[in-house]
Amino acid sequence: MLPKQKISRARTRKRRSHHAKAAPNIADCPQCNSPKLPHAACENCGYVRPGLSLKIEKGS
Repeated sequence: MLPKQKISRARTRKRRSHHAKAAPNIADCPQCNSPKLPHAACENCGYVRPGLSLKIEKGS
């Protein structure tokens, strides 16, 4: 089926005004204060939560 009426560019763009991508939420690591994603292991020191940390191999 075809649309009944043309939808203008302005109306379409108004509807899509909330579709922009948001910047990722970044938190500081409590151990080394480097930026990391929340609920993820720190890439610098491997800290996850108290009592749990991952071993990070540094290299290329």
